[in-house]
Amino acid sequence: QVQLVESGGDLVQPGGSLRLSCAASGSVFSIHAMGWYRQAPGTQRELVAAIISGGSTNYADSVKGRFTISRDNAKNTVYLQMNTLKPEDTAVYYCNADVTTSMRRRRQYWGQGTQVTVSS
Repeated sequence: QVQLVESGGDLVQPGGSLRLSCAASGSVFSIHAMGWYRQAPGTQRELVAAIISGGSTNYADSVKGRFTISRDNAKNTVYLQMNTLKPEDTAVYYCNADVTTSMRRRRQYWGQGTQVTVSS
């Protein structure tokens, strides 16, 4: 089994910054891609940012220029640096990883979610 543990969610004022972290542990053989999704009440879960093993990144248009995704392959950890936060960034943020396990099975895993609230 693979576990994804997120941290860093908080209440922050508009214009502020937060850094989310997500660490993968357990039966990890290799990680192909990691990413962050978010879901606000009454909306569908949406991709925020993703990074593949080679380092290429992809961002939602709404966060380009404000959010930066990065990855520490040695620690199986992905980060999301969020700057210039807006109230519309308020959501539960979920970590996602595309993993090949030690049993050589490939599947996606999700974290439990971390709440980000942007409000004055």
